[in-house]
Amino acid sequence: MAERLRLAQADSGEQPWRAWGPYLAERAWGTVREDYSEHGTAWDYFPHDHARSRAYRWNDDGMAGICDERQTFCFGLALWNGQDPILKERMFGLGGDGGNHGEDAKDYWWYQDSTPTHSWMSWRYHYPQAPFPYDELVRVNGQRSRTEPEYELVDTGVFDDDRYWAVTVDYAKASPRDMCIAVTVANRGPDEATLHVLPTLWFRNTWSWGLPNRPVPRLTGRPGRLTGTHRTLGHLLLEGEGEPAPLLCDNETNAQRLWGQPGKSLYPKDGINDHIVAGAPTVNPAGEGTKGSLHYVLTLGPGESRTIRLRLAQDDEPIDGLDLNDDFSYVIRGRRAEADDYFAELIPPAATPEEAMVARQGIAGLMWGKQFYHFDVKQWLTGDPGSAPPPPGRRYGRNNAWWHMNSFDVISMPDSWEYPWYAAWDLAFHCVSIARVDPAFAKAQLVLLLREWYMHPNGQIPAYEWAFGDVNPPVHAWAALRVFEIDGGRDFDFLARVMHKLLLNFTWWVNRKDVGGNNVFEGGFLGLDNVGPFDRSAALPVAGVLEQSDGTGWMAMYALNLLDMAIRLALHDRAYEDMATKFFEHFAYIAEAAYRQGLWDDEDCFFYDQLRLPDGHKLPLKVRSVVGLLPLAATTRLTKTTLDRLPELNARLRWLQASQGEYADIISARRLSAQGVQQRLLSMVGQDQLLRILARMLDPEEFLSAYGIRTLSRSHLEKPFTVSLGGSDFTVGYEPAESTSGLFGGNSNWRGPVWMPVNYLLIEALREYAEFFGDDMKAEYPTGSQRKVPLAEVADDISRRLISLFLPDENGHRPIYGANRILQDHPDWKDLIVFPEYFHGDNGAGLGAWHQTGWTALVVDLILTLRR
Repeated sequence: MAERLRLAQADSGEQPWRAWGPYLAERAWGTVREDYSEHGTAWDYFPHDHARSRAYRWNDDGMAGICDERQTFCFGLALWNGQDPILKERMFGLGGDGGNHGEDAKDYWWYQDSTPTHSWMSWRYHYPQAPFPYDELVRVNGQRSRTEPEYELVDTGVFDDDRYWAVTVDYAKASPRDMCIAVTVANRGPDEATLHVLPTLWFRNTWSWGLPNRPVPRLTGRPGRLTGTHRTLGHLLLEGEGEPAPLLCDNETNAQRLWGQPGKSLYPKDGINDHIVAGAPTVNPAGEGTKGSLHYVLTLGPGESRTIRLRLAQDDEPIDGLDLNDDFSYVIRGRRAEADDYFAELIPPAATPEEAMVARQGIAGLMWGKQFYHFDVKQWLTGDPGSAPPPPGRRYGRNNAWWHMNSFDVISMPDSWEYPWYAAWDLAFHCVSIARVDPAFAKAQLVLLLREWYMHPNGQIPAYEWAFGDVNPPVHAWAALRVFEIDGGRDFDFLARVMHKLLLNFTWWVNRKDVGGNNVFEGGFLGLDNVGPFDRSAALPVAGVLEQSDGTGWMAMYALNLLDMAIRLALHDRAYEDMATKFFEHFAYIAEAAYRQGLWDDEDCFFYDQLRLPDGHKLPLKVRSVVGLLPLAATTRLTKTTLDRLPELNARLRWLQASQGEYADIISARRLSAQGVQQRLLSMVGQDQLLRILARMLDPEEFLSAYGIRTLSRSHLEKPFTVSLGGSDFTVGYEPAESTSGLFGGNSNWRGPVWMPVNYLLIEALREYAEFFGDDMKAEYPTGSQRKVPLAEVADDISRRLISLFLPDENGHRPIYGANRILQDHPDWKDLIVFPEYFHGDNGAGLGAWHQTGWTALVVDLILTLRR
């Protein structure tokens, strides 16, 4: 198969098929990297209004964009409807302080397709023909409270009567550095309309910062052609059909517009914008610069469409010309057909056509979510030679302890617009689904965050750009094991490489997040934002230590993950058996401590966080949330065959069981598997606790919704939890949709919605228990139904509930689109699928970041597993 051959060639280094891809960010403005303010006000320091006029320091952005893996050049699409005050060169949205629920993109675009080598890609955008209501979106969202929904572009009426352009961009690689591009625009409106289409090529500005050996590259233009030369890249050619006018300027800041100061160029970055929109003489009449567009003006009747053919290629030598006729058509048809073949083989025949479409678009989103990420933290803290020194306060502000970090890589992002920077635990989940199509890339991503220039010298894995020192859940080991298994379970070099670095990280956790040395862990918000009554990452309202059930559960799971790694490696190299023994014992200590230290409430049948006060008194925070479900994920099985081959581990297990009675419940469960193999269960919960927790988790009045497991029990709707601390009351109530709390910017909510990653872990845990207990253990499902089913059936049904979020129901409506009529019913919209950050706990509507949030693509793995 052609795509698998390309992957093999890329993995072996024979052909660089990954060299070009959709690595151009959707948003570079409003990011930490571009923020040189004293107090870290990133959204204010570099707002959307500056983006068209101001050269970026660390990376670039655009629409439907591609670039090389070092982002030397960038290619993207600009549009103008003849009405807007600016070109549509990038997606618009509100910053963290502008939206009533945090940052929020306000355009509509979709990632429809992509193979893992990006040999075939497809992107879709809907652009209003009326003036884009920038000011209205800002004003109305600013007036809305946290109890009201976000005001979206479709709410403004600009799509009424179908007055919009449907723009599709298809990419097909003729070779690793030769891209055929088809831009199709369709007038969906009832009247004739005109659209300006500007395919744009530019060089990322690496030369304006006073750094040595940064020569300025060059673009020149003539009708239908842009030609580029670069010292290291060689020669570029963008050729377009017809004779569109070339417009060129410089990718330099318009300092005159922004600050009233002279700039470096007479034709700065916004020169093409000003020329098209206002007719200004702001493009270089000499036809050269570092940013250029081919200007097409299309006037189309109602329902009419037009495709523009473009081709972009790179070579060491100047390129004479590129075929836009027969060879172009052959490449487009061939790559599309090869993509169809690839996905037909990947997606099981048992999957329905709708499930297959969801899986394919989910993979497309993961592939388009890869972005070039450049950030030298030391350089950012100290400033560039050619720029004014940063304010002194930055030396003590954000990320000042992460001076060693130097990123220059293509990385999978959590969301292409709202989170255009990597996050450690998001990335771990991305890699599970990525491994289904590109295991080499998935493994490289997991290794990357453990390298010396990412991992802190103290062993901490960087969390995310806004605060590398925050603490994300330790899921790296779990992800590495899943990727190892998906890839066939043969790459022991990868497993050993990961494990050596994770030993440092595990030690960091033990030394830094177990304040009392009692094997009960803290950790802070752990990615769950506002799940608790107060900010778990900030100073506590009273003196004491917050001992966390999720932190302790995560660490028990981490110990078992490292145990599993060590066992797999020890079966090939006995030197790892000592590590297996170490992590087996450490798991036992953590699991036992959770009960001894009081995290388990036997009366409520649940795990809770607790405040340990200076006088030794312990105050349980009885919030029934996902915090108390996560200990279920700390489980694994050991077979007699494995223990016989690792006698030291076997002996240690028997010693602990015989001489340390408090660990008996954790390690004593034994039974024969369905294959007749004796096995032993290691679990943070025993059989009795398991069924009692499941009774709550599978109760529709508590955690079980029609669309998965909620993050907070619905019982807190009528009975919110309130605790009084330090003279203030702190409350947690059931909120199934956007947060009404300002914690963590109010842009996510763990107080009721359904989140894919924790659902995925709970499903995996159920499957592990099912492998051990078989049909002998059955749970009432749903609780109160008087119907008992094996745990494997429970796991399958929760998987189906999550998958159903994206599928049309009996009315043809996808739950993710809620009450949005155009997305539910319009034939041009309803099959364009997004993968939202999280989902309404009662009706399944998509919430939070909407544009291909990476970890929600775990639904791909659920489909492939359920239909295998």
